[in-house]
Amino acid sequence: MRTEQLEYIEAVTRLGSLRRAALELHISQPALSETVRNLERELGVALLDRHRSGAKISDEGQELLPHIIGVLEAVDRLRSAAHDQHHSSRMVRVATVNAATVPLLVPAVRDFRAENPATQVEMVGSQQDDIHRGLREGRFDLGLVNYLDGDDTPPDLQTTELLRGRPVVCLRTDHPLAERGALTPADLAEVPLIGMRAGYVMHRYAHRLFGGTAPQFAYSTDGAELGKVLVAEGLGATLLPDFSVAGDPLERAGLITYRPLLDETTRVLVVLQRRKGDTPRAVRALHASLLTRAAALTGTTAAPTPGGTQP
Repeated sequence: MRTEQLEYIEAVTRLGSLRRAALELHISQPALSETVRNLERELGVALLDRHRSGAKISDEGQELLPHIIGVLEAVDRLRSAAHDQHHSSRMVRVATVNAATVPLLVPAVRDFRAENPATQVEMVGSQQDDIHRGLREGRFDLGLVNYLDGDDTPPDLQTTELLRGRPVVCLRTDHPLAERGALTPADLAEVPLIGMRAGYVMHRYAHRLFGGTAPQFAYSTDGAELGKVLVAEGLGATLLPDFSVAGDPLERAGLITYRPLLDETTRVLVVLQRRKGDTPRAVRALHASLLTRAAALTGTTAAPTPGGTQP
């Protein structure tokens, strides 16, 4: 039994004529008729009632029609899944809030591409809410998101903790505050502050640090990467997780540095999120590459957050 035999039966039943079905299927009418007869012989059932005026499905065929349609629908689902799998294997879409992009995401993508040279990686900078929405809608395959320790994570997304760090003050290396071992919120009154826009975790943290009073930001940026550039250009200081600064090219070049906040116990997390359920092979491979890179950065094995699971 072949799939096209079932497709021919469906077409004849729908069109009520061997001739019209042959025209739609772009085959000759004798070839169509012979194919249907072969199926009837194999099943031992007359599927069609043939008349000079046309052909219609027989009573026996009518009873089998739901099974025929079910097989064709299953084949369509298989083809669709194979198409999606092929598309996903050609591109993996990662959304990130930017913090830890350089020390975490870039090396992980480089290692992934070395093993999967035919797969394109699309990296999109976005905010947490947009990333969650994109994961649920299937626009993103993976999301790198920041949380403050104790924040709840979405129960419908698989969440794996990659990095855990502390908030620090990112400064230009030659700034006077860089001579101190640790800083206080009061120290930051001496320097223009570069803040993250609303919607980023470090924006929320800054309000917490200053006791709920909105800090006086001199500049506001869309993500950590631009914030570090502004610091390197001498425009001020910014609050970032330590893992976002350590190992950054600007830090390695000696243009920026960071100092801890005195008596600060808050922890900032980088987590990797994706939809639950079956995941294409390429997405699993990049997921694993990010876990490996995070473990190399921390010297530990990344563990799932409460409510999340390891891949």
